[in-house]
Amino acid sequence: MTVRAWLTATFDLDDHDTDFRTEILAGLTTFLTMSYIVVVNPAILAATEDKPGIAIPGYTVSEVQQMLAVVTILASAAAILVMAFYANRPFALAPGLGLNAFFAYTVIGVMGIPWQTALAAIVTEGVLFIVLTAVGAREYVVKLFPQPVKFAIASALGLFLAIIGLEGMGVIVSHPDTIVTLGNIAQNPVTVLAVLGLFATLALHTRDVRGAIILGVLTTTAVGWAVASLGIAPQLAPSVPEPQYDITPLAGAFVEGFQHVEAFGFALVVFTFFFIDFFETAGTLTGVSQVGGFLDEDGNLPEMEKPLMADAIGTTVGGMLGTSTVTAYIESATGVEAGGRTGLTALVVGLLFLLALAFVPLAAAVPLYASHIALVVVAIIMLGNVSEVDWDDPTHAVPAGLTIIVMPFTYSIAYGIAAGIVSYPLMKAAAGEYDEVSLGQWLLGAAFVFYFAVRTSGVLATI
Repeated sequence: MTVRAWLTATFDLDDHDTDFRTEILAGLTTFLTMSYIVVVNPAILAATEDKPGIAIPGYTVSEVQQMLAVVTILASAAAILVMAFYANRPFALAPGLGLNAFFAYTVIGVMGIPWQTALAAIVTEGVLFIVLTAVGAREYVVKLFPQPVKFAIASALGLFLAIIGLEGMGVIVSHPDTIVTLGNIAQNPVTVLAVLGLFATLALHTRDVRGAIILGVLTTTAVGWAVASLGIAPQLAPSVPEPQYDITPLAGAFVEGFQHVEAFGFALVVFTFFFIDFFETAGTLTGVSQVGGFLDEDGNLPEMEKPLMADAIGTTVGGMLGTSTVTAYIESATGVEAGGRTGLTALVVGLLFLLALAFVPLAAAVPLYASHIALVVVAIIMLGNVSEVDWDDPTHAVPAGLTIIVMPFTYSIAYGIAAGIVSYPLMKAAAGEYDEVSLGQWLLGAAFVFYFAVRTSGVLATI
């Protein structure tokens, strides 16, 4: 039996109405859109003169960042391989943005907790996730999500992806008066090339060209490197750093962290990591699954405990190696849109991460402005899922609308889901439809209210 035949049989490609070539292209697409994390995660987690984070005596900031790049790759690959072979789903995972910033700025910076103890909190969270997933508790909670919230998540993720993508391309920038505004496109060669690449990719997609997203990203990358090699606009070609393969100062550091635990503060950190990761992962899996048509008639993902277990194992392994919480990535939607339907897509992503480890951070060769073209294209496609919501019913329109609005504007999947979950029972109660809200949905809404009461009370800043 050939390798191709074995993979086809292992991942049941025929039963999932896909083929070998499509899965490979889908995996490459997902990798290109999320590979930035190999560079971004170390930049956020490593301490510098200007910000808190992981600092290791005797090592420079650059060396620590390279250690973190290696750890990021290993943790991502471990989680993705579990997703591929155990869950057989096309979802990719890596250390989550937002959670890594909370790890560095709040836990280490504001709370003054040693980074080793912060890693111990990550491992604790991961073990809790493994236990809760094994007994089916996480899947049960996800099934409590109100139907309109489930149907709104994909569109909300689309808007979230659009903001991330347009910002990475330089099309939108921050502004003190209007929060965001149009970037100076005409005078920024990076943005000019990104916009041209975006419209070229959209044109290919409109003509139903297979692999349109990959072609757009790779072509834009090639043009950028070519122009930069001529000495014109050198910023079009990012630098590719040499990796620091020795991760012994990071790997296993969580064990030391358990020796410096203050019970209440440690529990609160674990709770915060747990709460955000739980709902971000659930929201990502639900939204991407809606794009791929994986949800059943009730809006649930069959056998969801399997991809949730991949997330739990990834978080645990990541904490042991030395990085923040691993979670499912919304960029997985790019691969699903490209036709990825099985774990073979995830396997390709995991192998490409490992390949990047062997040949220096290969991901850095694809500039942010090029990879984020894919996010904008997929964002446009995901907006179509908004039609699933019953907009004529206010008890559905309000929670769905709040989910779609809050998620991108707070830059948080968890907050968007929270807005929908809290508002759903309230709207049903206002309409006198108490019998359509389960006790679990009331309790879930109350849990969110409690979380935000703690989060905004200043407790984290005063421990």
